[in-house]
Amino acid sequence: MEPFPSKNQARPYRSFAIALGLCAFVLPNLAFQEAQAEDKGFVSLFGSENSTNTETSKNSQDVLDYVVDKAHADCFVDDPFPSAAKCGKCHPQHYREWSVSPHAYAQLSPVFNAMSNKLIKLNNGTLGDFCIRCHTPVGMALSEPINMSNLDRPPSSREGVTCVNCHRINQAWGKGAGRQALVSGDINQVVYGPNGDEGLAEVLANPDKYGVLKTTENPHIKGREVHAKAYRFFQLITPGFCGSCHDVFAPNGFRLEDAFSEFKHSPSAKKFKENCQDCHMGAVPGEPKGYSFSPAAIVGNVKTPVRKHTNHMMIGPDYPIIHRGLFPHNPKAVREEGSDPKTAEGLATMREWLVFDDAGGWGTPVFEKHVTKGTYFPPPWDDQVMRIKARQILNDQYELLAEATSQRLQILQAGYHLGDIQVEKANGYGLKFCVPVSNITLGHGVPTGFDAERVVFLRTMVWDQNGRLVFQSGDLDPNGDIRDSHSLYVHNGKVPLDRQLFTLQSRFITRNIRGGEREQVLNVPYSLDPLPYFRPETRPFTVLGRPTGARKQKQNIPPRSSRLAKYHLSRSQLTGPGNYTVRIQMIAGMVPVNLVHEISDVGFDYGMSARNIADGVVEGHMVLYEKVETICVR
Repeated sequence: MEPFPSKNQARPYRSFAIALGLCAFVLPNLAFQEAQAEDKGFVSLFGSENSTNTETSKNSQDVLDYVVDKAHADCFVDDPFPSAAKCGKCHPQHYREWSVSPHAYAQLSPVFNAMSNKLIKLNNGTLGDFCIRCHTPVGMALSEPINMSNLDRPPSSREGVTCVNCHRINQAWGKGAGRQALVSGDINQVVYGPNGDEGLAEVLANPDKYGVLKTTENPHIKGREVHAKAYRFFQLITPGFCGSCHDVFAPNGFRLEDAFSEFKHSPSAKKFKENCQDCHMGAVPGEPKGYSFSPAAIVGNVKTPVRKHTNHMMIGPDYPIIHRGLFPHNPKAVREEGSDPKTAEGLATMREWLVFDDAGGWGTPVFEKHVTKGTYFPPPWDDQVMRIKARQILNDQYELLAEATSQRLQILQAGYHLGDIQVEKANGYGLKFCVPVSNITLGHGVPTGFDAERVVFLRTMVWDQNGRLVFQSGDLDPNGDIRDSHSLYVHNGKVPLDRQLFTLQSRFITRNIRGGEREQVLNVPYSLDPLPYFRPETRPFTVLGRPTGARKQKQNIPPRSSRLAKYHLSRSQLTGPGNYTVRIQMIAGMVPVNLVHEISDVGFDYGMSARNIADGVVEGHMVLYEKVETICVR
């Protein structure tokens, strides 16, 4: 009797068995797909009597694409989550507002994607889809890779928080940091809204007025495609619906964002019984002054009856820094790769837009007038007609962005207020003055949400009687950072620390290995473990409301509260008696530039550099208020 083979001796047998199993599974499946390919008019992979007939055949790459990417093709054919562009056919006003919104930019943001990838890297992948599932719920429902360029994502995925993310939810999921299921289905699938089926029923019942409509995916039925049903979903109009994404606990219990929790304890919720939508989707951004009224849809060029309209721009403190051909979302701008340029609505693919020199003035009359023969343009921009069409699209994009910028200023001014400058001392021994900064909204603190990365600060400058600058605080270092403890120039001793800086940015505090705490740009403490990961807490995090290794020091201002920004100039800083001019500006930005540096090692989407990102961030800084005072120093 032969002895049982050793582990090494058994390996060939095991490999042979695995190979047989793979053949038994793969060959029938491949033969089935090959038969389908023949039905489609493709050349048989195995050859056949009819293989010489290539009248309706495609090349071998087409066959491989069909076999290998069948799952992806089925996904697009079934259309489980329609793009917002399809909804915009009947809801143009809603689509236009949404297309330039922070929700629409959520997944396109190169800062977000790099930050998500950086946190995943710091935790060796154990963070999973925690960040991205709020920014592209469709992408995660389609099981897309987390680390993937937006240039390769389908439209409904890169649209971020798109139509179906709110109107294809039929359950109250609560505060789950975005973990909620979407109801899948094509454009004919049921949708969920605040009013139910009233308007849709009227449209479907009047084909003579609104045209022939199609409520099923049956290919034999012709007509304009619409959703078959619209159910009333009360949760959609409650603050709790917003709280499913805007109240974020990390997997270890770290409270990353608490906008919803702040709201629940605010006068708006407790006393006035208001909700998030009253301020963020109403007629006046940031103020609960009611809603506008307009048709809910335009079907077959016929407007539906006028009703309450909610503003889907839902503007906030963020702003786009990517190519204007990519954002705002515009069906006339972007054509999907692989589509026929002759029949597609979009002008160019995302990759083609990235090489269009917007800043260089391509397509403008002045530029085109001076183009000489032989000037190189990358395709498809070597066609002057294409460049001019692109410029016309960009003009529309800039017009919409200007509207969004105006609303951003409006909503930020509804939350912050800068009082008058108050002089405390002005003589030969020095100058002291202060200014109150207030939260005038009743709904939450300012800033709120991701407040540890929100930049709101005062820029204070003092000139003497000769116009010489003698004091400044809130100025930027060469990177574009304020001179706080996270500025690289301050770290390197190139510029001094701004010790009188007034900022409302909260701070991440992490515990050191040998005790004590330190501020960090990201809320991930250093670890002795060579492979850090999200560790389960040894005690319930509800004891402290946070994990043991990290916390957040909140520096925002609660509702109906104020804080004094105090400044002083010593005797040596004064240049003698006379009139000194003080100017104080309140400035709001998106994120600090030091965050851009912190996450830059994982790279940015669209081929952007850290310098590109930082310049875009600083360019978006907005002056909310400005106060100027002349102080006489005797």
